[in-house]
Formats: sequence, structure tokens, C-alpha cells
Amino acid sequence: MKKVIMVVEDYSAIRDNLRELLEIEGYEVQSASNGLEALESLSQSALRPGLILLDLMMPGMDGYEFRIEQEKDPTISGIPVVVMTADGHIEEKSARVKAKSFVRKPISIDHLLGLILEFGKFGT
Repeated sequence: MKKVIMVVEDYSAIRDNLRELLEIEGYEVQSASNGLEALESLSQSALRPGLILLDLMMPGMDGYEFRIEQEKDPTISGIPVVVMTADGHIEEKSARVKAKSFVRKPISIDHLLGLILEFGKFGT
């Protein structure tokens, strides 16, 4: 079974670096630059990610709005989310969107990989 992760991040350098890192670690990566693009990708792809790494502050549809829409759709509502942000009060913001956990930017790679193993739903 493929281990798929979706990265939703507006900053292309972060998105590309995460893609490269995760692919080296054996994951297939889907990416989106905002929440709307992520929802469209999720609705069109046959492969569901086992985890979504979500930036909260993005132009267009931000991470908060994405989570509202994700929770409304039973086909994607069960995909766990880990929030990525440089903003303060990350614990509060993570809880607000009902994320499984969070990672601060700049991202600690070891911490991120640990969260993926802990919360990702990749089947067996």
C-alpha cells in the first residue's frame, strides 16, 4: 500500500523541501498551495493521503477554512491533520482546528517524521 501525505503550504520552497524529504523517506506526496486547491485535489484523486500537513495562514482558503470544509465531507473528514505554523499560540490554534498535533516552523525534521509515524493512517 502506498503511503501518501498531502502537504498544504503556500510557500513553494517549504512545500518543495517537504516533498523532497518525504519522498526520500518513502512517502508519495500530494501538494497544494492553499485550502481550496487541497480540497479539489482530494476530490479528484483516487489515492487518499494518510495524513495532511497543513499550514494555517495561506492566501485564498486558509487552513482554518480548509478544516471546516474537510470536516463536512465524510470521504475526507477522517484524514488526520498536523498543523505547521510559525505563528504564536500554536497549541491553541492546533486545538481550534482539531488537529492531531502541530509542528513549529522552522520545522524540526526528526519531530515531523515522528508525528507522521504517530498519527498517519497508512494501512498495513
